Formats: sequence, C-alpha cells, structure tokens
Amino acid sequence: MTRFLLVMPPLTGHVNPAAGIAAELTARGHEVAWTGTESVLRPLLGPDARVLGTGTRAFRAQGGHGLAALRSLWEGFIVPYARFTAKPLDTLVREYRPDVLLVDQHTPAGALVAHRHGLPWASFAPGAMELGHPYRALPQVEAWMTGLLSGLWERAGLPAGEYLDPRFSPALVLATTGPALTGSAAPPHHAQVGPVLAPRPHDPDFPWQRLLPGRRRVLVTMGTLAGELGADFLARAVRALELCGPQVQPVFAAPRELLPAPSELPPHAVAVDRAPVLELLARGELDAVLCHGGMNTVGEALAHGVPLVTAPIRHDQPFVAAQVAAAGAGLRVPFARVTPERLAAALTAVLDSTEHRDRAVQVGRGLLAGGGAVAAADRLEALGPRPQPPVTVPVTTP
Repeated sequence: MTRFLLVMPPLTGHVNPAAGIAAELTARGHEVAWTGTESVLRPLLGPDARVLGTGTRAFRAQGGHGLAALRSLWEGFIVPYARFTAKPLDTLVREYRPDVLLVDQHTPAGALVAHRHGLPWASFAPGAMELGHPYRALPQVEAWMTGLLSGLWERAGLPAGEYLDPRFSPALVLATTGPALTGSAAPPHHAQVGPVLAPRPHDPDFPWQRLLPGRRRVLVTMGTLAGELGADFLARAVRALELCGPQVQPVFAAPRELLPAPSELPPHAVAVDRAPVLELLARGELDAVLCHGGMNTVGEALAHGVPLVTAPIRHDQPFVAAQVAAAGAGLRVPFARVTPERLAAALTAVLDSTEHRDRAVQVGRGLLAGGGAVAAADRLEALGPRPQPPVTVPVTTP
C-alpha cells in the first residue's frame, strides 16, 4: 500500500478530475488524503474523503482578459495561496508522512514541500495553459513568471542551486488531455491520460422531468470562474437559443444572479445553478455544448462525441478553443463581441452538421485512448516505494 497526498487548489475544475484518480487509487488498496481548503473540497469529495485542511482565506476574484487575466491569476491567487498554505502543508507532510504527492500546477507550495522532504511528486495539469506554453514568444512574461516562482522557492528556504520549476515535476506530469487538444506529442515523463470520467455524486435536485422528448438539447455553461463577465454573455446566449427555435431546448448551468429573469428565459429552458454534466452526457441528453473552452468541459463533451461552440474568456481557454475548431469538432466565437444572431448561427451549424459530430466522436476516441484514471493511477503507482521481495531463509538439514 502506498500513501498518497493530493495537493489541490479550491477550484472545482481541478478537484473533479483529481477525484476520479483518487477513487482509482483507493480501489487499488492505497491510502489517499487531500489537502487544501476544506470548505471547498468537502462538498466536492463527500463525507468519506480524508481532507487535511490548510485553512481558509479569501482571494481576489480572477478577472480580465489576456495578460491582465494572467497577472490576476498569478498575483491574486497562485502566489498568495502558495504563501498561505506553505507552513500548514509542511506540518501536514510531517504528520501524514505520504509516500507520493500529486501536486496541482496551481499549488506550487506542494512541490516545494515535497522537495524539502525528499519525496517523489507528480504535477497535475487539468488545463492546457502550461503544457501549451502560449507565452514562449513573450520572454518578458516567461521571465516574470519564473521570478515569481523563484521568489516562492527562496521564501521556502530551499537552496538556490537546486531550483526547479515547481509546475513541472521531473518525474511525472499528469495531464487530463491529449495531443488533439495540446497540439503536440508529450515528452516521456508527461502522461496525457485524457479526460477522467469517474462518477460524481448524484444530484437529486436536477429536474430531469423537464427534459422534453424529441428536442435537440444544448448545455450552456461558462464554468465556475466567469463571474460577472458571464452575465452579459449569458443574456446574449439566451437570445441566441430563442432564435434557434422551440425544437432546441437549452439547459443553462449558471448562478441564478447571472441569468436574466425567469420570465425572460425561453419557456422550455431549464436553468440550474450546477448541472450533472457527466450524467447528462452519459445519458445521451445533449446534442451540443456552449461553453468557455475549459479543458474539463471540452474533454468530457468530446469523450461522449458531443460537438461544441466555445467562447473563450481567459487563460488556456483560447488555446483549447482553437484546438477544438482546428480539429473540426466545433466552432469558436468571440466571447466579448459575439452577437445573439451570430451565436445562434454557430449553434445551428454545429447542431445541423454531421461533420462536426463525426469529428467530435473521432477526437473523443483519441482522448479516451489516453486511459483516464486507470492510466494515471498506473503512472502514480510507479513513483511509490517498490515492494520488497520476500526474505528467504535457507533451510539446513542436519
């Protein structure tokens, strides 16, 4: 048995795929514990998960586009979260004594602690931002990020001569994607395992009875971090779905305050705070997905052969959206500028085109070939302690 510690940020899109890997490790008889913000992890993982909390504090909401969004992410979340969790993580590692750490790329403190204690660790990449290196043509941006990470390394008291990028474990980088969405083959120590489709807690409140037979259905979700930026887009999406006609039933998954008033929604629309996306896909209830281009949503849709219309906002979303369009598995529209009419045309094209669906099926098969949670668990097990062969005592005869 190997003892694993998963170091995750308080971000739903990062925790969900890691939970599938944790379930596979647990099923194999290993011990798994989580560390991070318990108030976020616990509702996502359920009451039986072992969560070693690092405390709770508020961080600035992410905002902006392009480089402004990158600055918001790093200076508003990644760096302060690393500083906040560094000491609790060190204490937890001393007490829990894990054999292997799985460290999300957004939680570099986990890599620093693993290095200090000489423990093997794997990087977890549920997005394509770092894998795609979108800022390689901007050396000043790369240098700025390196400076922030070097500052965390120095703050942790680690030897400068031993510095390594805490986003990339030299032993293993686990990515829940595949070459079709990264645009390149992976180095040997990068495992592109594809989407992790492990079951999630059942949502008893989802109104399944409101899904009308004989309709083509579109899921509309802009992720958990769109915030107020999503409200204007959702209003345009509502109008676009109206233009698609009564034979298209929208399912809006967004906080109630970001959607127009119920009286302004199409009468046959379903609106919920959070939708059981995997269950909807597995039941064949969706014909298309309109989303922000987040890696999890895109991978899950394609794994079920469902084409997409993407309206990327920030971070790796433009990169992923471009890959989806290049693969022919969907269309990309501009988040800030797309009109309801143009959005309706894109949705109609995806719904009516067998080519987009066929390409979604093909790309999805390629992603699933990565092996998902099973392949991820195989690679993580290889980092653990090797079983010791049984000691044989020679028997002497008098």
